[in-house]
Amino acid sequence: MKGSVVITGGGTGGHLKVADSFIEEFNKRGIKPIFIGSINGQDKTWFEGDKRLKKTIFLDTKGVVNKKGLGKLSSLFQIFKAMNQCFNIYSKNNVKTVISVGGFSAAPATFASILSWGCKLYIHEQNSVMGRLNELTSKFATEIFSSFDDKSLIKDYPVSEEFFNNARIRDDLKTVIFLGGSQGAQAINNFAIKVAPRLDKLGLRIIHQTGKADILRVTKAYKEMKIDVDVFAFTKELSKKMNEADFAISRAGASTLWELSANSLPTLFIPYPYAAKDHQYTNAKFLEEKGLCYISREKDLNEDVLIDILKKDNYLMSKKLVNSINCDAVESIVDIILHNNK
Repeated sequence: MKGSVVITGGGTGGHLKVADSFIEEFNKRGIKPIFIGSINGQDKTWFEGDKRLKKTIFLDTKGVVNKKGLGKLSSLFQIFKAMNQCFNIYSKNNVKTVISVGGFSAAPATFASILSWGCKLYIHEQNSVMGRLNELTSKFATEIFSSFDDKSLIKDYPVSEEFFNNARIRDDLKTVIFLGGSQGAQAINNFAIKVAPRLDKLGLRIIHQTGKADILRVTKAYKEMKIDVDVFAFTKELSKKMNEADFAISRAGASTLWELSANSLPTLFIPYPYAAKDHQYTNAKFLEEKGLCYISREKDLNEDVLIDILKKDNYLMSKKLVNSINCDAVESIVDIILHNNK
């Protein structure tokens, strides 16, 4: 392969999971990429000191979206300054391939790739609605990959093998899992606490990922109700927790959505109502139209909605989810990138 590979992007776990999949796949092929992220967000937590990487570079950048006036100008100046740093990185390391997984962390390295002679840009768009950065840079990309775009050469999402390995078809209902993500979702936490007595009466076991900020409050609430719940803030073995469950209630970030699909776990998605361009709703709608999930707006969510869904026979949905996503997405994407860069 000609030159070095840069993987850039992040800020949040959804983007970083995809970055991690690319890093792992390139390592399997004997290639150590360079990761360029931000000192803000979760990038350093994920990749600082990662031995799979040739280098890790964290730039002082922040998001531009939702900023106004001087805040927006300050963020743009930081991106411009960081972009100049990327030019130096590309020159010193003979960078010929840049893979952007989106998020504000990707801006400097992505813009630098467009302005660098002989450097090819590849974009992985996680969501059903393209982010602002990817909208601006997509016309300069050699290839864009998206699970929601019919024009994409690869339509499957880079999901870790463990979610496929821990998959099973659900033919019974014994355990329900609430997933608010590693950062937590207070609305889902509150709903779980509210509906827990009814689930307990139905003889259903509860697993609940609360996020770090809310675990003490949620744990206390369950103890006061004397309901034995598997409560945790964060785990690296989420696929095993999913495997234990027969039904999920979750936000609809792209990574979580496809992980649940890979696990063949029927899900009621509660999209985050303030997500940019309402992309979590359209993510879930993509599956719902195929009969592969349920959706409820946060404002419409109540106990009866969930109980009615749980009374349905979700065996067919679980069986259909098996064929909703293939396990070789990242391998296929990297095959294309390597073929284009011989």
